Amino acid sequence: MIRNWFHWVALVGALVVAAGTGGQAHGRKGVDFSGQIDDVTIATAGSWVMHGTWSLNVKGDWDKADFTAAINMERSDYFYVANPTADPNSLTIRNAHTHNIAIVDGTVTTIPGGFRVSGPAMLTGNGGTPPFGTDSTLQVDVTGGNLVTFSNVKLTFGGNAVAHFGSLPVSGVVRRWK
Repeated sequence: MIRNWFHWVALVGALVVAAGTGGQAHGRKGVDFSGQIDDVTIATAGSWVMHGTWSLNVKGDWDKADFTAAINMERSDYFYVANPTADPNSLTIRNAHTHNIAIVDGTVTTIPGGFRVSGPAMLTGNGGTPPFGTDSTLQVDVTGGNLVTFSNVKLTFGGNAVAHFGSLPVSGVVRRWK
């Protein structure tokens, strides 16, 4: 009798657990990512060094996401190798400046090893309209490997921003996701 009662309790418990997880399977929970960007553009793009932070909020069903980044840029030391008459101590030639970058409600798609967020890019240059204009796009690729699911981020600019950031992806690292 006690054995039959235990089986019924176990069966009811299993059904409750199954119903609970089944209800969650229809809508995935959003995920927040953050990290840093550290890269250098190629010489043909001006040879700039870039450092900054980024964050990404993938929304509920993984169909939309918001991305933001704050990057500072300045001439890399390679610029002075390629231009030996340029004064590396000149702040004017070093040309340090900032960019705020955002995508709001970007489209999320699956790519090998991760996912991509793409959409129109909102960009600033030192807090104002960037010198290359405002008509730009951005794709943000978050990928990883067999040991760390999400470890890498790459920003690829399109439109007017290519003249400043170059056409090659800007690389960074995923520091945290939850």
